[in-house]
Amino acid sequence: MDARGLADSDDVVQVASLAAARGRLGIDTEFMSEGRYRALLCLVQVAVEDPEVPDGTRIVLIDSLGDADASPLARLLADPAVEVVLHAGRQDVAILHRAWRTLVTSIFDTQIAAGFAGASAQAGYGNLIAQVLGHQVGKSASYTRWDARPLSAEQLRYAAEDVVHLLALADELQRRLRESSRLDWAREECLRLQGATDERDPETAWERLPRASSLDPRARAVARELAAWRERTASREDRPVGSVLADPALVELAKRQPSDQRGLEQIRGIHPSGIRRRGDALLAAIGKGLQAPPIPREQARGRSELGDAPLIALAEALLRARSQEAGLAYELLASRGELERIVAAARRGEPEPELRTLTGWRRELVGADLRDLLAGRSTIAVGPDRRLVLGSPG
Repeated sequence: MDARGLADSDDVVQVASLAAARGRLGIDTEFMSEGRYRALLCLVQVAVEDPEVPDGTRIVLIDSLGDADASPLARLLADPAVEVVLHAGRQDVAILHRAWRTLVTSIFDTQIAAGFAGASAQAGYGNLIAQVLGHQVGKSASYTRWDARPLSAEQLRYAAEDVVHLLALADELQRRLRESSRLDWAREECLRLQGATDERDPETAWERLPRASSLDPRARAVARELAAWRERTASREDRPVGSVLADPALVELAKRQPSDQRGLEQIRGIHPSGIRRRGDALLAAIGKGLQAPPIPREQARGRSELGDAPLIALAEALLRARSQEAGLAYELLASRGELERIVAAARRGEPEPELRTLTGWRRELVGADLRDLLAGRSTIAVGPDRRLVLGSPG
């Protein structure tokens, strides 16, 4: 450990050895995304059970901007025999995957697990620690410059608090889930985090543009080239895409398709300095888009119609009832968009869409009932105990 309380390479080796012996570790990250294309990993906090320390948990803080060798821990994250405990860990997994060039397997996410134990599927770490373990977690440095060095004692204390109770929280949630026979469901859900990534495909970036669906086929092809150029430029310069070219200006360029600098000057939202610096690249992207095959306006698959609203409401009522009966957070079962696609497919007589609501443990819990309801083979009514019940059509 160095004088600042940060781990050196020897500390990393020791904690990795402990984690391998114990078969699990807790991990959290601090990063900075402001002003960058990709978030910068600044600090990694690791907790491992260690009977030789007073409270039974050894915590090390690894400066990702320093020179400590993190490879022993990186290899451990990819070991399926070692459980990796996180809270709301999708972004942590994505950043570690990119920065440490490792897979993260055998994930147990305490936020996801809490949703199977009757808490909100979006429960914050501090609130969950208070509800489940009765401890309070400080928030004094929650919004701070993690890329500034040296880190203050307050920052290091805050970072350590993010993992000090993490393994105990996982223990208690797993105990509750075993009692309710929901642990396998929670682990199945956590598997989805293994593929988390913060990399974006330049060729599909245009699909996220506001009002992209309103563009005609030729303009859509131009928008695709402009958005791909913007992504690659932002990635190369490590800056937010909006600082390279704002969304409204990009969409307007796709619509008007200027062919020279004078035309660029007529587009609102592009500063003259930007035209001087990037004008040739913008015109080249527009020209490439004009030469590419137009992108037709395909009928949006799975989009709901006005008449679907009552069925969507019925489906949501069914799922909410089932989630309450099972002691699960409703958000784990389906989103509004997923229900819209399921109802639209049933209306058209199409095969069931490949959605999480109709796979795995969700199919086991609600799949058959939802299918029967939308096929008209069952009805929803209010039972004597004021709860929703399924029945047969009269």
